[in-house]
Amino acid sequence: MEKNHALAGDYMRRFRISLRLARRNKALCLGAGAGFTLLYYIVLLSAPMIKFQQWPNYITTYDWLENTRRIIASTPSWSDRLMIIKDEWLFEIGYMNYDFGIGISQWSLFVAPAKALEIMIFGTLLGMLVLIIRSIAEASCARRNLWAAKASGGVGAGLVALTSISLSWVVCCATPSWVVGLAMMGLGVSTSLWLEPIGWWLHMAGFGLLLSALYVFAGYLPDIDKTRT
Repeated sequence: MEKNHALAGDYMRRFRISLRLARRNKALCLGAGAGFTLLYYIVLLSAPMIKFQQWPNYITTYDWLENTRRIIASTPSWSDRLMIIKDEWLFEIGYMNYDFGIGISQWSLFVAPAKALEIMIFGTLLGMLVLIIRSIAEASCARRNLWAAKASGGVGAGLVALTSISLSWVVCCATPSWVVGLAMMGLGVSTSLWLEPIGWWLHMAGFGLLLSALYVFAGYLPDIDKTRT
């Protein structure tokens, strides 16, 4: 029992340290979240443009607020509401091929507000990890462990970024999915679609790696007021 109380107390101490550090660098953390999200979607849009050598030629917007209202009104379960709203699109941008009648969307990028918010939160957490690493960079006891923190955050960021891809490609049945990115990078379409069910687990693993790094390295900041930020 005492051990559990000690662990809980240590967890709360590390949480308070991280929170104070974030408050003292609020603009940087928020900027990291917004910048990470913007850069992420720029890279996503650039990927098919570079691969197919095609500029986007259409943009479609969706009434996200009205669609969300209808989902809430017509779906009794809050868990079901959230799952549906999570994939509700705000706009779509891509390339329409008009060689086949009225046109077929060859590739496109979909932006869902819920997913964009998730990416922004992840970017903010990543910014906090960078702050902690910078704050303990001169501590000899933590110097050798900095690479572990960077590797954990980097792998976590990679997993979340990969599994948050919302691209569609006509070769992959034109369904927006994270595995479309794998197919565009050269992995076989059938193999990519086979990997699709593990996306949720990889996504959670990415968040877990980053949160674990934050927890471990917050322990190297015994007094946030005496650390250099």
